[in-house]
Amino acid sequence: MESPEEFPFPFVPYKIQIDFMKNLYQALENGKIGIFESPTGTGKSMSLICGTLTWLRDYERNRKERLKQQTTAEMEVKSEQTETDWMSEFFQKRDNQDEQLKAKKLLEDIARREEKLKKIIEKSSVDSLEPSRKRAKYSDLRKEDRTLLLLEQAKRELDRRDNDPSGCCDNEADLDLLLADYESDDESSATSRHACVDNEEDADDTVIRVYYCSRTHSQLTQFIKEIQKSSFNNSVADEFFVTVAALASRQSLCINESVRRLASVQQMNDRCLDLQKSNEETKTVKSKKISKKKQSSCCFKSASAIENLSDQIIGKIQDIEELVGHGKESKACPYYAARRAAAFAQIIVVPYQILMHSATRKASGIKLKDSVVIIDEAHNLVDTIANIHSVEVTFSQVQKAHNQLEQYVRKFSKRLKAENLMYVKRILYILRKFLAAMGLEKRHAQTAEIQCSKERLPGTTVTETCLMKINDFLFKTNLDNLNLFKVLRYCERSLISKKLNGFVERYAETGVVNSKKENTLVSNFLASANETADIKSLPAMADVTSQSTMRSPLMHIESFLLSLTSANDDGRIAVTSVKNSSDVSPSQLRGAASIKFLLLNPAQHFKDIVEDCRAVIVAGGTMQPCSSFINQLLTPLAVRDDRIFQFSCGHVIDKDQLLPVTLSQGPAGTEFEFTFAQRKSTKLIDELGRSLCNLCNVIPGGIVCFFPSYDYESVVYARWGATGILKQIEMKKKIFRESRKSGHADRVLAEYSTSIQRTKAMKSGLTGALLLSVVGGKMSEGINFSDDLGRCIVMVGLPYPNLYSAELKEKMAYLDANMPNVGAKTAGQSYYENLCMKAVNQSIGRAIRHRHDYAAIVLVDKRYNRSDVKSQLPGWISDKFKPTKGFGEVFGAIRQFFKTKKP
Repeated sequence: MESPEEFPFPFVPYKIQIDFMKNLYQALENGKIGIFESPTGTGKSMSLICGTLTWLRDYERNRKERLKQQTTAEMEVKSEQTETDWMSEFFQKRDNQDEQLKAKKLLEDIARREEKLKKIIEKSSVDSLEPSRKRAKYSDLRKEDRTLLLLEQAKRELDRRDNDPSGCCDNEADLDLLLADYESDDESSATSRHACVDNEEDADDTVIRVYYCSRTHSQLTQFIKEIQKSSFNNSVADEFFVTVAALASRQSLCINESVRRLASVQQMNDRCLDLQKSNEETKTVKSKKISKKKQSSCCFKSASAIENLSDQIIGKIQDIEELVGHGKESKACPYYAARRAAAFAQIIVVPYQILMHSATRKASGIKLKDSVVIIDEAHNLVDTIANIHSVEVTFSQVQKAHNQLEQYVRKFSKRLKAENLMYVKRILYILRKFLAAMGLEKRHAQTAEIQCSKERLPGTTVTETCLMKINDFLFKTNLDNLNLFKVLRYCERSLISKKLNGFVERYAETGVVNSKKENTLVSNFLASANETADIKSLPAMADVTSQSTMRSPLMHIESFLLSLTSANDDGRIAVTSVKNSSDVSPSQLRGAASIKFLLLNPAQHFKDIVEDCRAVIVAGGTMQPCSSFINQLLTPLAVRDDRIFQFSCGHVIDKDQLLPVTLSQGPAGTEFEFTFAQRKSTKLIDELGRSLCNLCNVIPGGIVCFFPSYDYESVVYARWGATGILKQIEMKKKIFRESRKSGHADRVLAEYSTSIQRTKAMKSGLTGALLLSVVGGKMSEGINFSDDLGRCIVMVGLPYPNLYSAELKEKMAYLDANMPNVGAKTAGQSYYENLCMKAVNQSIGRAIRHRHDYAAIVLVDKRYNRSDVKSQLPGWISDKFKPTKGFGEVFGAIRQFFKTKKP
């Protein structure tokens, strides 16, 4: 299909938006892997929506036409003058008939879907006529219902805690905690942890689905709001009606307060499934000799209510907040309603974590076959996939799991079958080996395969981090003789982590699990951890429950075990242990020791998306440089060059609305080169301060200055305070600093914004504010410094990551060994430089947020003049660079730029 000349845009589009949609249309039609770059403020989201839905509308229309032609076309059979003519003719007719029957059935399915959609739309329209009456009805009952709900929840809580005071292992109340009989390792009988839990309708095979994913729920909500603003919102023109469903975790969608109040997502999942497990169970309390009925169902899990809410989702586009509100109003579970609607929806909005993780994707019912995947905010996609699949377990978590599992066995050992006991002992053995790896002093020689680095913590504690391949880790922990696949399959079938969590929850207050024994030195336990004949007793820590929000961390440890089954070269194991552990306290050991799986090959987890999907679109405001994405996600999967499509558009602003300059030297002529070795030079810091003082005199509104790290920002701030530079700056700009504490970012940003607005209104000597920020901090990504909040962005130096980081060195070595060179640079060196330039591009992209905005960008370092560095900047910035020589020329250009912008 040729892309249309016009797209149903809600307003007159810019030329770059038209170009974006046309190229997107062709990428979808031709099944490409498209890399689309559109600067923030150019309407990227609306261009994605209108381009994608226009293609989807045309595709559905053309597909119906093709199917109609197939069902009505006469069967042409080419006959040859041979003895087997009648056989050829027979088989050809049969094949044609089969094709026609398939086409006819698909047309009928499409017609049924369209009929169902019409009924849902009509129902939604009728319901929307009397919203006030419905709200009044629920409002009248809300107080009463809340009271009843609290009483039901309290009753269920009492029933749950009602157990045999004698604590005998044959208590009928404990039957639900026993592991199911496990007698076979046959893979054919394996069932998924979630297979029997979520019984949503089968996905509608007549629908071509578009999966849109982004990093945060706020970005997903914003995308849905853009769909609501588009011309496709509830439009039934051309018999095309858009259905949208948003998938999210129970943490975002659950409305049951007894579930929402739990500390972790995993606890919420387990409690939700427990509430659905049975409607009524009879249990006998022997000491009282009475029978009670245990109410286990969730009051929001009504099939009819969920069906009605699901129809509302299909009939009217809703974001996550609206869905939760409607769920509370109709007393229907938004989580299951969204999953039911997703089976029928065309546009499914999901966070990164659901789409990029195979197990979560399958549990959510996502089917990638022949679908379209759009990944927005994809500038950090490679690192995001690596982070999702990297797992770290701490000494405290492993110790806690061992303690709980050992006491579980002690209580139920007489009730467990031999096969169960065998596997539980294997898990205990694995946990002891993990503890030994983290707690014992390393005496092995450092080899090329095992790279170790030491770090001294406050006091005398010294930690050692060793990186090794997966097989080396298994050999050194004596786990290479175990079949981890069988252990994981046992964990999945027996639901041992769920049973253990229930055991801890039931007996935590009785002292059975968390006994208050005096701690012996952890090293004494670890010294005996190598003994494997029997299960050794692990002393319980007094503060063990405070170490983790999970009652039982075994499920998290299962995730780490799964990572150990990865290919040997796809990842590394980082073991952080404490040297001379006999000299440190247990709390120090628990806080410092850990084992972490680092994923080095994210392509394997992107493989299903690339191979199964019809087309994949990755989009972002700053996708440059693209080499990391292509080299790490596409090249290892042997994706052909002709399937990769790149598009980058300019900005909607005019040339005179942006002034990017490189500041190579200060007022005194000192050259700026903020390398790690010399950036703490007082001469360099003072010259930077004088430069910033001069810029504050001519730049109105807000200036955001980015430093490479929090530590360097602190060094600079202290020096400026000692030399009086801060006082000089404060004569023109009030100074704000980004805090390391994540909770303080919003407050600092609000105060910064208020200060700029106040100084503009008062017209005093102050001309705005200066915000000292950090690359990679809260202010460098996702914050909108539009208009007076960001009239100038100052980037101090090039924020290269720490080259001495063991993890970074291992990643670069892996890339050098497995990826092709990028021009004259090795793959590892290219990756290292890309990390820096991606951080730069994200930070300077905070300016220019809409068509009428204007700003200056000052890159303070002479290395920005290098062609290889400048080429990795976004095209809409690098194209506008003006060659400058000294500070005077840069200062004059900036003063003239803002002089022409005065209102």
